[in-house]
Amino acid sequence: MGTIRLSTPEDSATLAAIWRASVRATHDFLSDEDYRSIDTLVSEHYLPATRVWVALDDQGAPRGFMGLTGAHIDSLFIDPASRGLGIGRRLLTHAAALQGKLTVDVNEQNAQAIGFYAHMGFTVTGRSPLDDAGRPYPLLHMRQE
Repeated sequence: MGTIRLSTPEDSATLAAIWRASVRATHDFLSDEDYRSIDTLVSEHYLPATRVWVALDDQGAPRGFMGLTGAHIDSLFIDPASRGLGIGRRLLTHAAALQGKLTVDVNEQNAQAIGFYAHMGFTVTGRSPLDDAGRPYPLLHMRQE
């Protein structure tokens, strides 16, 4: 299914839409205020300024993306309509081929993501009571074994 390529500035709106749909499907613990604040950061600052890996379907349409800093996964979001098709696995395999063993921080309340990473061979190595911005969303630190 499709290819993986680096994003371009023209991808920003499409990737922001994927982010929104994915977060709505998996992050029901976010307050409306925090969702709006994070949406602004992601759509107006992160995606336009950061090159992320984009997974394309066979027609060349973006279906998911992954931000990577060294071997650390900064973001991994899949279009909910495309979940279960192996896109997350493809992105992780791509990242591991580039960087080796990977790490990721996952919201403790996001059971779907924790289950996905555990299925992909990640184990919990620690916990932080707040997210990176100091919001009350604990993070689990995970490492690929």
